[in-house]
Amino acid sequence: MRKLIYGMNLTLDGYIAAAGDDIGWSGPPSQELFQWWLDHEQASGPSLYGRKLWEAMSSYWPTGDQQPDATPAEIGFARTWRNKPKVVFSSTIDTVGWNTRLVTGDAVAEITRLKSEDGAPMTIGGATLAGAAMRAGLIDEYVIAAHPVLVGSGTPFFTALDSWVNLNLVQTRTFPGGVVLTRYETRR
Repeated sequence: MRKLIYGMNLTLDGYIAAAGDDIGWSGPPSQELFQWWLDHEQASGPSLYGRKLWEAMSSYWPTGDQQPDATPAEIGFARTWRNKPKVVFSSTIDTVGWNTRLVTGDAVAEITRLKSEDGAPMTIGGATLAGAAMRAGLIDEYVIAAHPVLVGSGTPFFTALDSWVNLNLVQTRTFPGGVVLTRYETRR
């Protein structure tokens, strides 16, 4: 059975985007943090995306390695992103590219099916999609890269849950700029 990992950059008060879907609070990540995300991406299997995150990622990463100021890590991320199998869950878009499959039906059923397969861990991103997986008890690990900024409102990383989820801390690391990364595994 595959492991499902939900991880993103977020504000200290728990938002992945400020009001109006503004992600300008994060600024460019340090080279060390970006390398950590690249290593994480390279160690995982398929990436599962909600529509908004898909649109953000697919607007830049297909050609991210061709930017004149791209760092070696950004070049590696772009190439990894293009080649990695991806699944986008949306009922409002019609086409996807770059080794991606579109699912318009029941997201929880499809994620459950994908988790039942053998293989490398899957990553999931996007608050709405991850929230559905969280409520269904499908998330095995949470990766939180908390940036030292408070935005007050926006799109929360965590969704409202019907019951508690107990976690075990498995890693803590501090990055330049005061970003603190924590990884938690779900206690089953």
